[in-house]
Amino acid sequence: MAPVVGLVGLGLFQRGFPVLGDCVEIGIPMLLLVIGLSQYLKHVRPFRDVPIFERFPVLICVPIVWIYAVILTASGAYRHKPDTTQNSCRTDRANLISTAPWFMFPYPFQWGPPTFSAGHSFAMMSAVIVSMVESTGAYMAASRLAIATPPPAYVLSRGIGWQGIGVLLDGVYGSVTGSTISVENVGLLGLTRVGSRRVVQISSGFMIFFSILGKFGAVFASIPFPIFAALYCILFGLVASIGISFLQFTNLNCMRNLIIIGLTLFLGISVPQFFDQYWTPSRHGLVHTNAGWFNAFLNTLFSSAPTVGLIVAVLLDNTLEVEKSKKDRGMPWWVKFRTFKGDNRNEEFYTLPFNLNRLFPPT
Repeated sequence: MAPVVGLVGLGLFQRGFPVLGDCVEIGIPMLLLVIGLSQYLKHVRPFRDVPIFERFPVLICVPIVWIYAVILTASGAYRHKPDTTQNSCRTDRANLISTAPWFMFPYPFQWGPPTFSAGHSFAMMSAVIVSMVESTGAYMAASRLAIATPPPAYVLSRGIGWQGIGVLLDGVYGSVTGSTISVENVGLLGLTRVGSRRVVQISSGFMIFFSILGKFGAVFASIPFPIFAALYCILFGLVASIGISFLQFTNLNCMRNLIIIGLTLFLGISVPQFFDQYWTPSRHGLVHTNAGWFNAFLNTLFSSAPTVGLIVAVLLDNTLEVEKSKKDRGMPWWVKFRTFKGDNRNEEFYTLPFNLNRLFPPT
């Protein structure tokens, strides 16, 4: 679990500083401001006992840097800059706000009737497998950041099942992408120390609201992406550190464990990087045969850092001195968390709201 959860964060490194560097005059101030407020000023409480800077660093920093970006755009700072710089820094690119409709009500099959292709289905399965692996790692990270017990198998299966229903609804409503775990929200859980279900439910309501009112959604879409990249540097790093923290339950003086951890982390980062180098408009991936679905299946699997890490880690951890190393692997610590009834605290952490447990009882 340690390298897989770690790779959920580390595998997204290309969305961090490489994207932030496309507009350093916006990304660097955002990165420094978030770190300053959330870490150095988190104990400063200007309003009674409310930890404003610890709970709301994102809500405070994004508007400040966003306004700064609007000022730079309005002053003509990017008027004669290259197209890459303008796309990354400007807040008025593509006339998003002026062209967006005020109201847009999504409805099933609005883009036409569904179609079926066996090749596309097999290709999509690889994306679903990758999503399952990454989601499992993110679930484990979220439980640790929320100071909850590790989710037992039933809870992980339940999460993956509901995720599958989400993917089905995405197809019905014609979404461009499927539903998967939000790694940045897992990192945000650790940054703000807020793990309330009520917050998630209210946030879902806001997302539905902004998806219907096109102008509001376009306003948020005009935020320069380097602002998000600065947040990713912190949030993805938090998730990666949670993966490393799982190593405390293993024996790090054991050379067997060190080999597995090191090899898994290294291959989990380097193999997807190697596959990504071949992802060009003329050559869609390293695997390039006459069967398009086969190409998509393998290229997608091996372009995911957590998936590569899971394959390497499971193979090595279950073939190298298995019987002699149960204690060194940390297996005794994990035993009681394998079932829902293994720990009494699972009822508190993983019982579904609104009495839904009657329809989906734990097994």
